[in-house]
Amino acid sequence: MPERTNVSLMHTDIVSTGWVARLPRAWLPYLLLARVDRPIGTWLLFLPGLWGILLARAPMHETLRLLTLFGIGSLLMRSAGCVINDLWDRDIDRKVARTIGRPLASGALQPLQALTFLGTLLLLALMILLQLNLKSQVLGVLSLVLVGLYPLAKRVTWWPQLVMGFTFGFGAPMGYTAAADRISWAWAALYAAAILWDLGFDTIYAHQDREDDAIVGVRSTARLFGEKTRPFLAACYAGTMMLLVLAGWLAGLGVWFYPMLVLPAVLLGRQVVALDINDPAGCLRLFRSNREAGLAIGLAVLTGWL
Repeated sequence: MPERTNVSLMHTDIVSTGWVARLPRAWLPYLLLARVDRPIGTWLLFLPGLWGILLARAPMHETLRLLTLFGIGSLLMRSAGCVINDLWDRDIDRKVARTIGRPLASGALQPLQALTFLGTLLLLALMILLQLNLKSQVLGVLSLVLVGLYPLAKRVTWWPQLVMGFTFGFGAPMGYTAAADRISWAWAALYAAAILWDLGFDTIYAHQDREDDAIVGVRSTARLFGEKTRPFLAACYAGTMMLLVLAGWLAGLGVWFYPMLVLPAVLLGRQVVALDINDPAGCLRLFRSNREAGLAIGLAVLTGWL
């Protein structure tokens, strides 16, 4: 087993150096399976929840409590989603250069070990969910359907990135409901904005594997739009910004919310201009830059309440 783990780490797209490599060696395959070495996924899952919590304008102590819970929950659920994804995709991952070294694809972990790890993650996530109100608990249970179905989407539709948007964007309605204990039109507009944002940046991400996906028969919006990705991305991000304006108006945000949206609009627009679908490393950099864009949206919402 140790030697097989070494081989996987040499070829994988995950980062096996730094603080992760200093942890006990027996933990390493599980941490790499959960993508703990790549926190960008946790950020992108957390940020819509941040928007929702801030948009609901709960008291400060409750806002801080919810942000803490959602931060922990995002780490746990992103990890669980990665385990589910790799369980479904382990045979495909063995055929794709970027994913061939992942723990399940390489044999560093067996499916039963991954399932046991998944059960632990979901149990911990349940403990976080039980700290929220009943409406949020119901939404949290419903989100598991999306988490389970997302890895299958690439096998049956050209729009798996849209399914990913519904899944990763679910934090927006959950965060709003946890803080406001209600569902509203602002809730719906914010969720729609998160879905389009996710659809855009995950299309950028999918261009890293476009050629390998074509070989193994995996579908994606990157393959669907190809050279026409830039106008598609512009439409996604323009829709995101318009829906954010609508969400702020419906929630009654103050006038400063609107000029503060200029910053995330510029950050998203820069991705459209800089996109080179034939540069995998560049696509990864643009994908990761969505953390700053998402934080800028959160800052705009916060400023709207001042």
